Amino acid sequence: MEPKVAASNALEAVLEARPGESILIVTDDVRKDVADAFAEGAIELGLWTRMVVLDTEEDAYRVSPPHHLVEMINAPNPPDIYINILRGHAKETPFRIAIIKLETRKGQSRLGHCPGITMDMLTEGALSLSRDENAAMQKSARSLLANLQDVETVHVTSPSGSDFTFSVRGRTWFSDTYLNWKDMKWMNLPTGEVLVGPVETSMNGTLVCDLAVGGVGPLETPVSIKVENGRVTSIESEDKRALKLIEETQATDEMAKFVGEFAFGLNPKARIVQEFLESEKVGNAIHVAFGNNMDYPGVVANNSANHQDFLVDRPTVNITYSDGRQRTVMENGKLLV
Repeated sequence: MEPKVAASNALEAVLEARPGESILIVTDDVRKDVADAFAEGAIELGLWTRMVVLDTEEDAYRVSPPHHLVEMINAPNPPDIYINILRGHAKETPFRIAIIKLETRKGQSRLGHCPGITMDMLTEGALSLSRDENAAMQKSARSLLANLQDVETVHVTSPSGSDFTFSVRGRTWFSDTYLNWKDMKWMNLPTGEVLVGPVETSMNGTLVCDLAVGGVGPLETPVSIKVENGRVTSIESEDKRALKLIEETQATDEMAKFVGEFAFGLNPKARIVQEFLESEKVGNAIHVAFGNNMDYPGVVANNSANHQDFLVDRPTVNITYSDGRQRTVMENGKLLV
């Protein structure tokens, strides 16, 4: 797909961009080719379009937004839409969280946040969706959400050895595939998830990640994580590089060890690639994240400065409703609703 067409489709189908609205594209210099595609797509939709290009250094990682960007975001008339086109290194997660907070704090703008986005996501990957394909994915997400209302507990198993439970009592399920004007005005691009912030102290059991890890990429060997009362107690893997990076992320602060997210992947064009931004949207899989979930709708409580995801292949997901009814919503990676 032509990059500007893919970008235009995402802006219109997901962020509901309309002619005459304004957009600010914030991009790292190393991702400017992708930002240019979004700018061209925005202009063709009739949006007033501006771009801010941030300088990067290969071995230097930012913690907070630069002053000139803060001043632009805090201007009296904020744009209708923000797009963040940023490199996806795990060490810059606190920087990216800070930008999201700035752009969304007034509650007036819509945000498409794209850490680690690459051009091939637009041409052949998870962002290369037509408007009809976006609509079909949104329909699937709404159907799944309808079956997740009033769920209290979730039990996940997988062929690789995952076997864990957690509570979602009082928590809000939502999807990034479409804009929820009431509760959620930002999402990652590409989209393709139905997700929830579990009760942070409720997860128990073993998570075996056998596909990919955020900030690490595709795995050569699985990572096994034991969790008690929501908190990671041990991590094991023969992949020493992955293990080291995960342990460094978990050491960010105490809440980085606590569960923050559970999600189903729904995007039919998503692939397992280096950038987890796309991998986490893969169908036939779920992922669990430890760390920050403060921007999720409803009640959430994980205020970590970090957020790291773990992708599980071909899971079986059983849910229990508040009245005791049980249901299997995914079996061996296949959605049953």
